[in-house]
Amino acid sequence: MSEEISLVTGGNGHLGNNLVRTLLSKNHKVRTTVRNINNQGPFKGLNCEVVQADLTDKKSLKKAFQGVKNLYAVAANFSMWAKNPKTEIYDNNMQGTQNVFDIAKECGIKNIVYVSSVASLNFTKLPANVDNGYNKDRRNWYYNSKNDSDKLALELGKKYGIRTVLILPSAMIGAMAHNLSYSNNLVLQVLKGEIPVDTNVTLNWVDVKDVALGAYNAMKKGRDGARYILSNKSHTTLQESVRIAVNLYPELKLKIPKKVPKCLLYTVAGLMEFSSKLTGKEPQLQRHYLDMFYGLKQDYNISKSIEELDFKPKSSIKALEEALEYLKNDWDKGKLSE
Repeated sequence: MSEEISLVTGGNGHLGNNLVRTLLSKNHKVRTTVRNINNQGPFKGLNCEVVQADLTDKKSLKKAFQGVKNLYAVAANFSMWAKNPKTEIYDNNMQGTQNVFDIAKECGIKNIVYVSSVASLNFTKLPANVDNGYNKDRRNWYYNSKNDSDKLALELGKKYGIRTVLILPSAMIGAMAHNLSYSNNLVLQVLKGEIPVDTNVTLNWVDVKDVALGAYNAMKKGRDGARYILSNKSHTTLQESVRIAVNLYPELKLKIPKKVPKCLLYTVAGLMEFSSKLTGKEPQLQRHYLDMFYGLKQDYNISKSIEELDFKPKSSIKALEEALEYLKNDWDKGKLSE
């Protein structure tokens, strides 16, 4: 086992936990951070060090970063909605990025793989490509946070002399999910027949294990200052996603969602947003999300990742089939029959 410590922030999250497992399988000495030190379930049977740290608390980060050479900056606020999105999502993600690089510099960390998102890409020309610049749509605070924290990470890496490589995953799905991410939850909704209409929003499914291996290879081979898209090349429609579940599990008697006019979706989204203000729960549909993604084909140019990181993701269909099987049979038995 390598004596160099590789640290993964947010090791209890979907990507973070799969990355911890990937590093252990490669015989790396792994430390990982969680905000709640009592949250040990995701690490059962894993030979890794678990420490408490919060991205907003520099003192805790300094303690966690001691003796670390390679840092995988995974932890972030991945919420698409909040009561106060500017503060809860944007400010937290920007300050967290600043804190991570400040303390990394102080602790002598040499290499950082920073997890950004395809949300930071410019979608005005498809397939989306890192060479086309950043997302120019500023209507969503989560997307703004990924855009601006991506830029900040590159700026700070250059300023502090830390080799910084960025990875931009699409909709990560699949196994070892201790809490459901936004994408995995959407797959579960498909299984439970909770997709009543086709919103004409496409998905680019990618297996989280492929992204974890991509992050590992980014640390090994990625160029300083480079951004790598970790996704599949082509999108899958919502109707196609449900149809895959229909064919796999006819006993669930799932129905293919029908397309409805955008104006009707817009009205429904407005009602859901109003309801969310009363309940405090995230609306299933939001108007700015429709503005940004209605009819958009989420296709990506991943040639750089293939050539430089040897990125070979399983197909979107295969990733979705395996995620459906995992969520139906292994994740939490009994939920689908409730």
